[in-house]
Amino acid sequence: MASLNVGNLGEYLREQRRQAQLSLRQLADAAGVSNPYLSQIERGLRKPSADILQQLAKALRISAETLYVQAGILDERDRDEVETRAVILSDPSINERQKQVLLQIYDAFRRENALEDDGTGTDGSAAATGSAPASAPGSAPAAGPESGPGADSDTTAVPPTN
Repeated sequence: MASLNVGNLGEYLREQRRQAQLSLRQLADAAGVSNPYLSQIERGLRKPSADILQQLAKALRISAETLYVQAGILDERDRDEVETRAVILSDPSINERQKQVLLQIYDAFRRENALEDDGTGTDGSAAATGSAPASAPGSAPAAGPESGPGADSDTTAVPPTN
């Protein structure tokens, strides 16, 4: 876990409080923390727990993950993943099974992109993607179901045989 960056966190909290047009006392009351404790957090003298950050975020009507990133508890990349998962899980228009399927697909894409980004598989060997890189001479970009004129979402791309 990263060390808490309380100086920047305090400045960020103060700015968020001012933008919300709340006094120190009003925010402390809304978050359920003491006025002196909140003052110490804003001045960078105290390291709030994740629970306190969550209470402050709720009172400020901002994302708790935003405060976790500011505090150094959560990496920016992790924040994006957490927020994406939260949006999927909170969508009332899809059922639980559909949510789980979406999360599985999301995880698969993240793993695939991580392998492509570092160019290695989990064993450290070069990752095989099944298609030639776009920069290879004489290769054409792979066509998926979403590309080309008149593409239909019900069609499935068939990879070329070598």
